[in-house]
Amino acid sequence: MAAKAGAAPATYSPSPTTYKKNRPPIFTDVDWVRPDGRDFHQCRPAFLRTGAVNAASGSAYAEFGNTKVIVSIFGPRESKKAMLYSDTGRLNCNVTYTTFATPVRGQASDNKEISSQLHKSLEGAIMLDTFPKTTVDVFALVLESGGCDLPVVISCASLALADAGIMMYDLVAAVSVSCLGKNLVIDPVSEEENYQDGSLMITCLPSRNEVTQLTITGEWSSPKIHEAMELCLDACSKLGKIMRSCLKESASTSQG
Repeated sequence: MAAKAGAAPATYSPSPTTYKKNRPPIFTDVDWVRPDGRDFHQCRPAFLRTGAVNAASGSAYAEFGNTKVIVSIFGPRESKKAMLYSDTGRLNCNVTYTTFATPVRGQASDNKEISSQLHKSLEGAIMLDTFPKTTVDVFALVLESGGCDLPVVISCASLALADAGIMMYDLVAAVSVSCLGKNLVIDPVSEEENYQDGSLMITCLPSRNEVTQLTITGEWSSPKIHEAMELCLDACSKLGKIMRSCLKESASTSQG
């Protein structure tokens, strides 16, 4: 475990001095406040720990507000004989939701789509040539869906891969922003995602400052995209430091 029992979650919000702006509320007749009381550019506290599943090659648990995710890594294992020979390894990603993850049964995201996006985000960060003819399985389980599920799954899966000793160019951190009226809201909760006009998610290798995936939905102006990307990249950089700190603490605990 990388975090001690009762340890305070870490924060990774973008620098307020850079992005602090007076913005009009979404609703002109009321003072709009985020459901959990955060500032528009304030991320939820992040609690991370590794070694959550003893039977797995590596694992991690992530809790960002009400979003709770656990990821298990299995392998590398020999690929099925039916597969063609490959001098690079294969990554298999599977994301599922518990039946109690959402307030209404069947309300969870499309598992195939979110699994595919997880694969795209991680693939560029893994040194696939270090385990030829073998497969690494990534199993992510969303215990509670509280908003920003995919970014949390991606960050948690990256931490679990590192815990499993899978060779990577860097950890993968993911952050998303919702566009609500004229406002940009980082790390949105479910209620905000339900009312968003558009969303932007960035997954990147924070210490290398390389983007592995950029996903945009809705209509965006060029200045808004630029501002949203800056917010996400700044938060990803800070989240990457928290993730590395988690791994260092886990290593020192196991050695001790």
